[in-house]
Amino acid sequence: MKSIIGVDLAVKVIQVCVYTNNKVQSNTEMTPEQFSAYLSTLIPSKVVFESCAGANYWSQLASSYGHNARLISPRLVKVVRQNQKTDKNDALAIVQASLLPDINFVAPKTSQET
Repeated sequence: MKSIIGVDLAVKVIQVCVYTNNKVQSNTEMTPEQFSAYLSTLIPSKVVFESCAGANYWSQLASSYGHNARLISPRLVKVVRQNQKTDKNDALAIVQASLLPDINFVAPKTSQET
């Protein structure tokens, strides 16, 4: 089964939650450089970002590596998130929200629009 990668973007760190076979495999912190390298070596997967200022850049980069990049509404992530707001909990909530039935993802901007 393909993995779902939930990504919470911050200024200096990126929290990456990997969900495969109905189980969280990892939920780790990466630098932007590490995340870029990770995307380039990862087999094509669904990569879900919380829609924010930097999400369009990362979505375009993930798509260029062959991933199914999606943006999800921060409001939905907030409703799904359990416990307090941390990068780790946000990344997990992004995965959980992407698994909901009939989810409407946010349309990413193209490189011409950004």
